[in-house]
Amino acid sequence: MQPLVQFRDVTLGYDRHPAVHHLNGEVAPGALLAVVGPNGAGKSTLFRGLVGILKPLSGSVLTGGIDPKDIAYLPQTADIDRSFPISVFDFVGTGLWRQTGFFGGIGKGAREKIGRALGSVGLSGFENRGIGTLSGGQMQRVLFARVLLQDARLIVLDEPFNAIDAKTSADLLALVRQWHAEGRTVLAALHDMELVRAHFPETLLLARGKVAWGATSEVLTADNLAEARRMCEAFDDHAVACVAEEDSSKAA
Repeated sequence: MQPLVQFRDVTLGYDRHPAVHHLNGEVAPGALLAVVGPNGAGKSTLFRGLVGILKPLSGSVLTGGIDPKDIAYLPQTADIDRSFPISVFDFVGTGLWRQTGFFGGIGKGAREKIGRALGSVGLSGFENRGIGTLSGGQMQRVLFARVLLQDARLIVLDEPFNAIDAKTSADLLALVRQWHAEGRTVLAALHDMELVRAHFPETLLLARGKVAWGATSEVLTADNLAEARRMCEAFDDHAVACVAEEDSSKAA
């Protein structure tokens, strides 16, 4: 079976300073993969590279011929400007841009889809609320509703259960299991190791580089977790900047 995602010696970072180093690995179609690691391990950077927000400094990220529009990305809520004056309905409706275009109108069929997505996350009746009025858990439900509308083959979730109550976490985890049962490929950056052990069969332990990748029970060992902490603590943020491939080719 051809992998859906391939990381080929990929290095990702900002201003040529690497945050993820020389990562190699493959994600099979239909995988349910947790990406874990200490704060500063590069999890969010890896996901930004995967969805095309961040260009690799070197190496490549391949997505098996998937159109970028067929990747659903749920960012951390901290990355969303909740002061922007947009209603819950309109925000969730941006998940339909693949069908309607950014400036396309929302017809009756689209409105019904938005209503069903909000119902699926327990937010029926919230359509006209501004996103700035929502609690953290409600905002996370809104983000999941938008992902539902995207109907994507590859779903990338950055800290989807962070700082939300247990009921919301359980409800949203049920959606993740539903996506996996439908054969979609799901990657999630997570902190809760017990949740990972209970629900994610495969794990990548990242500490700016790959510490371990495979079956969760084999990855989340005490030795591997200690090594991940050591690697992150040892990393020098003032290390020499990476040279982008295009620059090195010019030098050649």
